Amino acid sequence: MATMTAAQKREQARVEYDAFLRACPTNQLLDRLSDKWVSLVVAALAAGPMRYSDLGRKVAGVSPKMLTQTLRSLERDGILTRTVTPSVPVRVDYELTELGSSLAQLMIAVKTWAETNFDEVHTARERYDAGQENARATS
Repeated sequence: MATMTAAQKREQARVEYDAFLRACPTNQLLDRLSDKWVSLVVAALAAGPMRYSDLGRKVAGVSPKMLTQTLRSLERDGILTRTVTPSVPVRVDYELTELGSSLAQLMIAVKTWAETNFDEVHTARERYDAGQENARATS
């Protein structure tokens, strides 16, 4: 068996990624990206750079702690950049990277789908719940 270089091993691992496997790094990435705060922050930043306070107002319901954690994880993953401008008070801006912009297109599509189809989903939930109540009543 031929010895593989480190680059060849990385390439083979990349080809073998399978997000259905819990131990696969892509599974862990999908777990992060499926977080509601991640999707809303990325979608908000698609419009352009924003300050922390602007993001906090735009993403209703996010606590300062969760916003900070979300921004840090997105910065670590290369999805956004954090720029500090020395001033009084200090100005901090967040902006999507090229990688983040490609993700934003998907997140905006999911957000739009949810906004467009919520009434249908709500009706389906009510129909399902009514069926469950009827099933309990007859058993």
